[in-house]
Amino acid sequence: MQATGLDLQFLQDNHSKSSQGVLRGLHYQIQRPQGKLVRVTQGEVYDVAVDMRRSSKHFGKWVGTHLSAENKRQLWVPEGFAHGFVVLSESAEFLYKTTDYYHPEHERSVLWSDPDLKIQWPFNFAPKLAAKDAQAPLFKDAETFA
Repeated sequence: MQATGLDLQFLQDNHSKSSQGVLRGLHYQIQRPQGKLVRVTQGEVYDVAVDMRRSSKHFGKWVGTHLSAENKRQLWVPEGFAHGFVVLSESAEFLYKTTDYYHPEHERSVLWSDPDLKIQWPFNFAPKLAAKDAQAPLFKDAETFA
């Protein structure tokens, strides 16, 4: 990883498929944080990462980008960031490599539409949410990293 200066070992690969309008996230693991290298192999998503590290000058800031099979972009989501995406195409296949295994007991979420984060999602429909994402806490109430 000479180009990035990072020394990483990926431990788990994940593959999900979702239909248009599905929004997943914003997720992170508090005890066993995961770095994620994400990409789309079919369709298109808008992908978002939010800095959850209180010691960071970017705490509470977010970045977002379009990932698609066509543009072949990847996004590196470092440990200490919440992550989510919304499917913009008819369906999308999403692949991600993680630096630690999934530990459901350490998973946390932040509400995708949090008014303090002001994420500019590029859609004008009501997204399809899992119960845990619809009931996620606000950023101000979320457990964060030091």
